[in-house]
Amino acid sequence: MSKYILALDQGTSSSRSIVFDAGGRIVAMAQREFRQIYPQPGWVEHDPKEIWATQLATAQEALAKANLKASDIASIGITNQRETTVVWNRRTGEPVYNAIVWQDRRAEPTCAALRARGLEETFQRKTGLILDAYFSGTKLKWILDNVEGARAAALAGELAFGTIDSWLMWQLTGGAVHATDVSNASRTLMLNVHTNGWDDELLKILDVPVEVLPAVWPSSHAYGHTRADWLGASLPIGGVAGDQQSALFGQACFQAGLAKNTYGTGCFMLMHTGSQFQSSANGLITTSAAQPTGTPEFAFEGSVFIGGAVVQWLRDGLQAIKGSGEVQQLAQSVPDSGGVMFVPAFTGLGAPYWKPEARGAIVGLTRGSTVAHIARAALESIAFQSAALLQAMSRDAVANGGAPVAELRVDGGACVNDLLMQFQADLLGIPVVRPQVIETTALGAAYLAGLSCGIYRSLDELSAQWQVERRFLPTLSRERAGELMQRWEHAVAQATL
Repeated sequence: MSKYILALDQGTSSSRSIVFDAGGRIVAMAQREFRQIYPQPGWVEHDPKEIWATQLATAQEALAKANLKASDIASIGITNQRETTVVWNRRTGEPVYNAIVWQDRRAEPTCAALRARGLEETFQRKTGLILDAYFSGTKLKWILDNVEGARAAALAGELAFGTIDSWLMWQLTGGAVHATDVSNASRTLMLNVHTNGWDDELLKILDVPVEVLPAVWPSSHAYGHTRADWLGASLPIGGVAGDQQSALFGQACFQAGLAKNTYGTGCFMLMHTGSQFQSSANGLITTSAAQPTGTPEFAFEGSVFIGGAVVQWLRDGLQAIKGSGEVQQLAQSVPDSGGVMFVPAFTGLGAPYWKPEARGAIVGLTRGSTVAHIARAALESIAFQSAALLQAMSRDAVANGGAPVAELRVDGGACVNDLLMQFQADLLGIPVVRPQVIETTALGAAYLAGLSCGIYRSLDELSAQWQVERRFLPTLSRERAGELMQRWEHAVAQATL
């Protein structure tokens, strides 16, 4: 039996493919960036065909780097940027419009109108989500309402909607499979997470015809087979999960109370809450966790819209650094931020604030402030936002009869920054734990695919594979950490005038 798994990791700024062996170790990796399209302020788009082209190219490249043939791969797992929305023609496979990215805010007027109608509680009760332009259902509605002929074609059954996982599966299978998994479907504002089925009432409210929707399956499932010519043989697709639920799975957070934070373009913190649906009183959303079987499982989630992207802004916007790797050295050239606070609300603030009108602010500047202080404040902003999330999460956990989060498992590109991870532990007052494999988003997809094809027999087997690379322990007094968090909240208030 083949013992390798190919994980396709389709992210916000790049497409990657990683070959894992059965031990969860990386054998080979390939990555390609693609264009970010900004048609007007608050709008963010991707070219779906460019996403597909870069994803296929990296899959082929990763196999070549690993010196493996397609026949050596037991299964393919897919993980993806979640709420990004694609609508395409079923006959031609051509997108009717660019992909509308999860960061895009154009659907906010739709959300405001739905909130004004008193519908927020209906959506929250059925989907676990709040009414925000972040999620895909209102993006889909925008395409149907604004692309000429789209609504008529949708009603005639000629169009297909999907998040990026669905788009990739459609392409990989030559149009044979139009499906998604429950974790991606739970981010659409259209799935009833209690039943794992599309909800007729919500579809009617959003004016979305059921004809455009994909089939919904568990995250570990035999979805279908790829066309043989793409990779050299027809391969099974056995695992699919949205990137953050996939990372939770890859971090072996299978039980209630275990939490992880992914430091990517944004920051995404999830805590597994088990099989019981729980509502947050602290600005978090309830989302479906990656589900190996048909049994619903849930997690609390908080999303920071601008995490590592603040470093990209230092590079491209402020031109303070030439490459993202320089930021730690620049930040460490000063002992602290010198009183500077940076609130990177470039596209509003996500959880636990949910302030779409907020905009970026740098406060506390003096004549002595330097670009190094701003760089340090930018890095620290990632930790401040994540600390606000974890505090909200622990309050919800206690209110629902659980315990506060005892440790935070971390992954994503920025978790390699030791300065940031230490500051995160200092703010939180609990250990921050970095695993040996930080590519946990791709690893989660590989684990789900491996479960469906029999490489792995149980979740216990996967838990035993998870290993710690470094544990960051808090060194700051709780009093000092509290003062810093108060200063952060004051800065947030200034960014939301």
